[in-house]
Amino acid sequence: MKTQRPLFSLLTLLSPPLLLLILLRPTAAAAYSAPASNSTDFIRSSCGATLYPELCYTSLAGYASAVQEDPARLARVAIAVSLTRARSAARYLLNVSRRADYGPDPRAAAAAHDCVSVFGDAADQIHGSLRQMRRLGSGGESLQFQMSNVQTWMSAALTNEETCTDGFEDVGDGDVKTGVTERVVKVKQVTSNALALVNSYASKVTTP
Repeated sequence: MKTQRPLFSLLTLLSPPLLLLILLRPTAAAAYSAPASNSTDFIRSSCGATLYPELCYTSLAGYASAVQEDPARLARVAIAVSLTRARSAARYLLNVSRRADYGPDPRAAAAAHDCVSVFGDAADQIHGSLRQMRRLGSGGESLQFQMSNVQTWMSAALTNEETCTDGFEDVGDGDVKTGVTERVVKVKQVTSNALALVNSYASKVTTP
């Protein structure tokens, strides 16, 4: 069985709400405050472009005051929410993999350990996307290049999350498979929504 890599940086020591407060702290661009109804309507409308619009809205509506009616901020919030979900799932997977080592099905244990690895990669990629979103327009790089990076990393993160569930296809039904797949599917949906919002914003800033 392969050695597990370190999953996260010091950000893992922060609770999800605190992490979001740090990552989404107001910037100079947030010079006005849009009415809450306008902001939530904007989020609901934007979520229409995602595969899971109701999940998109319920997971992001609480950040309406931070998003206002800014598609870049909405994409950034969606990525941050995706990161907290991925980090939470990774902690769950780590615990499951440790328990599975003592279980009756070695294939389930191996699949769980593979999930730990790919979710570590996914969290790193989502975190990289979030860092890039916070630096848009800076660093001497074009906005198009920066958004291309975000799209690539978020797409790779979703692929890694899908790799986790794919690894359980040949594993017999059981508590490990059921628990992991149910948890990971929810994370994949949030990540898919974030990627859709990233793509939507990218299309606005890269179209001549």
